[in-house]
Amino acid sequence: MASSGFTAQQVILLVAVAASLLAVTQAATVVVGDSENWRYGYNYTEWAANTAPFYFQDTLVFKYEETPAHSVYLLPNLWSYLTCDFSKAKLLANPTQGQGDGFRYVLNQWRVFYFASAEGNDCKDGLMKLIIVPWPRF
Repeated sequence: MASSGFTAQQVILLVAVAASLLAVTQAATVVVGDSENWRYGYNYTEWAANTAPFYFQDTLVFKYEETPAHSVYLLPNLWSYLTCDFSKAKLLANPTQGQGDGFRYVLNQWRVFYFASAEGNDCKDGLMKLIIVPWPRF
């Protein structure tokens, strides 16, 4: 007579699969630049490529010191990003908001995010810009 219940091995496998799915679907908190934080002269384009993929609801944390001054802007398009044009950019964090635990930004849309610092030559000469494209979690 066949049993209609699960075996212990099937239950363990089911629990393991469920746990892995929960781990995959939970949002991550990512410090931009890792231990380098948000600073002049670090290549954030390379960092983003090596850190990807990013997902919906992940939180980016921009940490930086008050001096030298840095900021976080959301640029409207690729041209603004390439030319470091902040005329239509949105200020997300001023030079004091990156101290301590840093400034947090949740990737809550499916779009291309262009981030940069507008202080001094941070964007043009200091590589303080990055592109993030979050993906849905499955």
